[in-house]
Amino acid sequence: MKSIKRKGNLIKLHPSQILVIGFGSLILVGTLLLMLPFSTVEEGRGLHFIDALFEATSAVCVTGLAVVDTGTTFTLFGQIVLLILIQFGGWGFMTIGIFMFIILGKKIGLKERLLLQDSLNVLTLSGVVKLVLRIIRITLIVEALGALVLAIRWSYEMPWGKAIYYGIFHSISAFNNAGFGLETDSLSKWVGDPTVNIVITLLFITGGIGFTVIMDIWQKKSFRKISLHSKVALVMTLILIIIGTIIIFVSEFHNPKTIGKLGIGDKLWASYFQGVVPRTAGFNTIDIGKMTLSSQVFTMVLMFIGASSGSTGGGIKVTTFAIILLAFWTVLTNRDNVNIFRRRISWKLVNKSLSIAVIAIIFIFTIFFLLTYTEKADMNKILFESISAFGTVGLSEGLTGNLTPIGRVLITIMMFIGRLGPLTMAFALMSNKKEAKIKYAEEKIMIG
Repeated sequence: MKSIKRKGNLIKLHPSQILVIGFGSLILVGTLLLMLPFSTVEEGRGLHFIDALFEATSAVCVTGLAVVDTGTTFTLFGQIVLLILIQFGGWGFMTIGIFMFIILGKKIGLKERLLLQDSLNVLTLSGVVKLVLRIIRITLIVEALGALVLAIRWSYEMPWGKAIYYGIFHSISAFNNAGFGLETDSLSKWVGDPTVNIVITLLFITGGIGFTVIMDIWQKKSFRKISLHSKVALVMTLILIIIGTIIIFVSEFHNPKTIGKLGIGDKLWASYFQGVVPRTAGFNTIDIGKMTLSSQVFTMVLMFIGASSGSTGGGIKVTTFAIILLAFWTVLTNRDNVNIFRRRISWKLVNKSLSIAVIAIIFIFTIFFLLTYTEKADMNKILFESISAFGTVGLSEGLTGNLTPIGRVLITIMMFIGRLGPLTMAFALMSNKKEAKIKYAEEKIMIG
């Protein structure tokens, strides 16, 4: 916990409050930069404050929702600003701060390490500073490889300079699970392209699996030896990818507005891509607004679940979802302990997982309810937008560009909550409340 002095009084800031202030400051700087006249193509005008705030928040929170078209609205300067915000947002405020401390040769104390632990959502303080360096190293290597392959692929249909820039932009956007693209229709023109589909999905799956999992795999090189967290994250990710691909393929097979008119190979690529994307990536190769209702509902479920803890993605996280499912099964089978891979999960962790899910639902419902007042749109479009913002996904049924000014502010708030996490936001709002020292007598309540 960090303390600051103000007017002689000691004001204590919880780590979650410092993270909120840090991300908020980064968003504010990005907003001001995007408001500059030379950030947009239209001469003499930058973005209006609300639009700039929305775009900056979407970039820092690696969401991908946009009220303007990235490729046609922003100049090269504006696009680079977005790219920097995406990279910094993916790394996290404290990761950037610690990295600057290392460069400047400053001592990293216990307070900074505690903040970093909270930011990265790791279980122990041990090795957190080394983890920062590894995160940055892994990010740059993976993004460079992705950019190289994409540049080579796109060089066949555009000049080399443009292909290299496209490769760099989409590689950074994909690895950080941002979903910003330079084409108006995202990646739809490459719906059946194996290279684009494989590279982009590998980038955001790698970014969404979590840096701690990546390091665990790299060091242990054996599924049996890696931590329980890594095992659960990997298994749940694989299960969701397979289920997502199958459901999109079946639901959209005969839909002429999405994949119905495609060949079987392109249908498989489109189903795979769209089955993986909802777990916080934000790109699309088919029109989301024209998918069947069943596909849209399932996409909302995937967006709500999100990526892995300690990753560039959002949502309640796959490990949280896995623990809730395991706890549900434990109750149904009338067992005392939640077990997986010959390990026991504490009920304290189960309660925390349930709290995250409930808090997330409350936040989503609140924003969704308010949007029903401000927006004249179908309920499913408003709900889809709300969950997409919370999961920092960036998928939309076409509502984003038509949001009212108040609606844009509400979605901006939702993206901010989604990036920091529902529990972090709850702690930031409630951390000053003291725990009661009185322990009351226990009494039962009928439930179910």
